[in-house]
Amino acid sequence: MKLSRPKLLWVASVVALAAGLTMIIFTRSATRPIPDLARVTTRGEIRPSLLDRNGEPISVTYGNRWNVHDVLPLHDTPVLLRQAFLTAEDRRFMEHGGVDWRARMHAVVQNAHALRPVRGASTISEQVVRMLNPRPRTVWARWVEGFEAGDLERHHGKGEILEFYLNQVPYARQRRGVVQAARDYFDRDLETLTARETLALAVLVRSPGRLDPRRPGTSSAYFDDAVDRLAETMHAREFISGEELQRIQAQRLELREPGLDVSAPHFVQYVRDHVMTHDHANVRVRTTLDGSLQQQCEAVLEHRIAALAARGVSDGALLVVDHRTNEILAWVNAGGYSTEREGSQIDAVLTPRQPGSTLKPFLYALALDQGWTASTLIDDTPFAGQVGPGLHRFRNYSRLHHGPLRLRNALGNSLNIPAVRTIRAVSPGAFHQVLRELGIESLDRHPDIYGEGLALGNGEVTLYELVGAFATLARAGQWAPFRAVADTPGFRQDARRVFDDEVASLISNILADPSARSLEFGTGGVLEFPVETAVKTGTSNDYRDAWAVGFSDRHTVGVWMGDLGRREMDGVSGSIGPALVLRAVFAELRRADEPSALFLSRKLRRVRICGDSGAVALADCPSMEEWFRREHAPERPCPIHGSQSSEPAATHAAETGRASVKLVRPTEGLHLAMDPRIPDDVEAFAFEVEASGVPERIEWFVDDVLVATTNGAQYTWPLVKGRHTAHARLSAADSNAPVETERVRFVVK
Repeated sequence: MKLSRPKLLWVASVVALAAGLTMIIFTRSATRPIPDLARVTTRGEIRPSLLDRNGEPISVTYGNRWNVHDVLPLHDTPVLLRQAFLTAEDRRFMEHGGVDWRARMHAVVQNAHALRPVRGASTISEQVVRMLNPRPRTVWARWVEGFEAGDLERHHGKGEILEFYLNQVPYARQRRGVVQAARDYFDRDLETLTARETLALAVLVRSPGRLDPRRPGTSSAYFDDAVDRLAETMHAREFISGEELQRIQAQRLELREPGLDVSAPHFVQYVRDHVMTHDHANVRVRTTLDGSLQQQCEAVLEHRIAALAARGVSDGALLVVDHRTNEILAWVNAGGYSTEREGSQIDAVLTPRQPGSTLKPFLYALALDQGWTASTLIDDTPFAGQVGPGLHRFRNYSRLHHGPLRLRNALGNSLNIPAVRTIRAVSPGAFHQVLRELGIESLDRHPDIYGEGLALGNGEVTLYELVGAFATLARAGQWAPFRAVADTPGFRQDARRVFDDEVASLISNILADPSARSLEFGTGGVLEFPVETAVKTGTSNDYRDAWAVGFSDRHTVGVWMGDLGRREMDGVSGSIGPALVLRAVFAELRRADEPSALFLSRKLRRVRICGDSGAVALADCPSMEEWFRREHAPERPCPIHGSQSSEPAATHAAETGRASVKLVRPTEGLHLAMDPRIPDDVEAFAFEVEASGVPERIEWFVDDVLVATTNGAQYTWPLVKGRHTAHARLSAADSNAPVETERVRFVVK
């Protein structure tokens, strides 16, 4: 049936109305609400940027959806930049209501004539909508965005929209906004850009990927032509004069790689991994790091590593803290980190390494805590001790022996044999517990695994832990966790006392005493600082690790050098490598802070003693002054010099508070092997005892049979294969009853 013309018009009208209603329904359902521009960037998880203590950036992150770190108010944006963007992106921005229909129709004509998309006509408002409500780029999406752009302009002023756009418009490499783009392309702030660089930012937003001048294959001539065309258009619109146009066309773009003035990547990672919590929701977080000091420390450490590169030094780490506030001031990795070699990203501040002699101050602090004094005599004579089932002959670094020495000199000269005798007296288990209380959690194995070798650094600790332990001495015996973020609650709420102030200040006084280390280190060397500074060096076995740690009245500094691949260095010790760095860092710290003397407890008592015996000095004694806890100050006069006293010599520390006699060779469970190259009848092993006082006679027993009687502390026993027991019986001139050692079992194979 053929419809009449009126009916056809009626049907067409109904279809058109239905289509229109359908379009309205679909459009309304597709349209999303426009969020408040002032709050949209605060939604969701924000990854903050980190600043040093002076507000300088030490990290930049582009992982957030929105630019929250480099937001610039519209009134602070250069006028030329605003004019360039309006010219390039939306010439009628101030006139339209969200959609520029003239521009859109013109684009449709151009695209149809070219039979391909050659021009878009999105307004700045539509581009903002696209950022807020991202969709696939289709014709339907463009239709819906037009309505949302109208909603945007009804709820926000032109200034708000333009400000949001300039701060959030996307560029290449995840940068957002003109501030980040200026730093990424030119490594400068907006206000320092040339006119041509300013216009370049407006050109790049058209197609950040295609026009990116850093992208391989991008034509620099095409990019320059686009900037010139924008300048000409701005001149035509009277935004710039003819002279300014010529100046812009004469300028050339110089791309620069962006960088941070302060580089502390490992510290930043430490803060993000161990410090940052959900409580730190700020866009910017101010840390405790001193950017200027960080740069100076890095330069010093890099220079020293380069100077020792030929001797196998390839890596180094340095940590500086203010132990009054416990704030981390510098966290430096140098050497291998600057190269592309494998392992260069390891943070040496947090990497466990063998500490060498740097743990000895805490061993002697434990001994002082158990009743020893700085004048207690410790025997520095050749000594062999059990390591597992075998026997190890301990030696000092210099291979020299100095006989009985006061604790002050044993620690100051970092002698190994007195340290081993000391840990035997206080017990490895007690020493291990003290180290754990000092925050050294890397020593997580049973103390029996480390044994007496713990005194010489056979475990592994981190520079971070070691500096924390020395800061405990500087803080008069109180340990506290480090702070890396400023304006956090006081650290003392988590503090704990490890040593009393008398013990801590005694150890500090010894470490700062140049005369205490003169036997092994001489006088006037690199460890003798111009201002009172406690210093300790350490070197691990086979020269794989070299350390220097020290503290002044305010700062604690630790330095490590070595190779993260664990290759040996060529004779580089703590005093050769890290000590010079330590000295240079303290010199730099003194520039900003007037130093004073180290803490010394007022409860200590000063006594003039004999340098040989450690007792109260007589007129003929080589005397000196020493500090004592009041209850441990000596009262007896020197038994060595003068005729006023016939008291026996001061006892060795290894016997203090323990049995008065001990069999030190053989040891329990020792295994000896006879040498097939030597006749059996001439092979022998030296038995040895340690005893307080001077024994008059020693009887030696093997398998409970008396085999010899001597007047000395040693007996050479002819080796006999088999399982045996041994003990000794001592008779002293000042005692009526003999004293026996414990029986020990040993094997000869």
